[in-house]
Amino acid sequence: MEKGSDPLRTRVLTSHPLRADGDYVLYWMTSARRLRSNFALERAVALARDRRAPLVIFEPLRVGYAHASDRLHRFVIDGMADHARALSATPVTYLPYVEPAPGDGRGLLAALADRAIAVVTDDSPAFFLPRMLEAAARQVRVQLEAIDSNGILPMRAAPKCFVTAFSHRAYMQHTLREHLQTWPAAISFDGLPRLDPEALQPAITARWRFTSLEDLESPTALIASLPINHRIPAVDVRGGDTAAETALARFIARALGTYSDDRNQPSLEGTSRLSPYLHFGHISAHDVFSAVMNAEQWTTRKLAKTGGGKREGWWGVSPSAEGFLDQLITWRELGFNMCVQRPDDYDKFTSLPDWARATLAAHASDARTWTYSRAELEHAHTHDQVWNAAQRELTETGWMHNYMRMLWGKKILEWSRSPEEALDHMTEIMNAYALDGRDPNSYTGYFWTLGRYDRPWAPEREIFGMIRYMSSDSTMKKWRMKPYLARFGPPSLLDN
Repeated sequence: MEKGSDPLRTRVLTSHPLRADGDYVLYWMTSARRLRSNFALERAVALARDRRAPLVIFEPLRVGYAHASDRLHRFVIDGMADHARALSATPVTYLPYVEPAPGDGRGLLAALADRAIAVVTDDSPAFFLPRMLEAAARQVRVQLEAIDSNGILPMRAAPKCFVTAFSHRAYMQHTLREHLQTWPAAISFDGLPRLDPEALQPAITARWRFTSLEDLESPTALIASLPINHRIPAVDVRGGDTAAETALARFIARALGTYSDDRNQPSLEGTSRLSPYLHFGHISAHDVFSAVMNAEQWTTRKLAKTGGGKREGWWGVSPSAEGFLDQLITWRELGFNMCVQRPDDYDKFTSLPDWARATLAAHASDARTWTYSRAELEHAHTHDQVWNAAQRELTETGWMHNYMRMLWGKKILEWSRSPEEALDHMTEIMNAYALDGRDPNSYTGYFWTLGRYDRPWAPEREIFGMIRYMSSDSTMKKWRMKPYLARFGPPSLLDN
């Protein structure tokens, strides 16, 4: 591989060579939307330096993707504003493009690639992104590289699809030392040549209007003009690199030390709340890992010689840090493993383990005391006030507490006419309202509700069969719920 390339993280998607007479290197930023700890951007910079060529960063935001809304658009645009400000003082040409109508951006990537030495982009295995890369590979007539910046472990290095967290954890413990040797480098744009404005073909600037810094920094009018779902409003949580770094620092200072005790308490700020930033690529798993381990004063010498898949004791850090790292690496990257290994059905009911599908099928005709439509679920119109509070947290804040997500999914299974309908409801509601939906880890959650990565549980129950059961009553007894219920009690903003 060439300079800046990691063979375990790099896929060349076209058979075209580098263009010897190209005017610039093009980085097509799609899912690793950040300017640091980014293997794809690192590769693009290295290639530009090697060829003594300018670097162009093209960051588009389509309007035609599923669930496009004010909420999701605003979060991404926050990050684009960060990039426009940060890159204005560098020799990099930054081209942010918020598509004004479905299809208006068609052909823009190919046009930009027409004079590029190469195109470097992000490799992401879920939602519409794999199809988008496949389509781009058919249109781009130059070398197109997709680089994996998703996790600590290269997602395509695993030899198989892991069906339990235990087996994935054992694999991680066996291979992590190797992958800690390949860490994202600091990225500097100093010394790169600037792009001659004439190098962007007049046909491009005449046909496509790139988004101004003014619109990115004050995007209310821009977002209102777009043909997206305006019923799901933006939330107070801001997106972007700066907000992500602030959220990480806050977690380290306020919650890491008590994570093992507080993470399952819905009424406490005991979790990291970093999942939206990880999903949109505004922060890297590497930077999160580094911040945690620096707080723990950790070195690799503290790693146990063997792990064997055990959840505690291998890292050589505090119980809270170990618990968090298990979420950040074992569970988060387990979802990426599923998407990579089973690209055709990771999001389909048929991907569930045989035992889970069998027990759900055996109980599919069981009588349901309660059934709710998707609209009733969206509007938190159920008889269960604990569940309603979780749904209101989602609709009002764009996020749902980790423990409540599990209960939320279990009750949807109980209240749906079939397990297939339950999966549909979970996927569509969470993907629409959650800032961290549409992610490999999101699909882990939906399918865990139905038995993925789990085992049969006794006693066998109506509707659930041998699927793990959860109830609102037990949640009320187990955790301090009154502050949570007070905060997210009725009315929902969607009732207004």
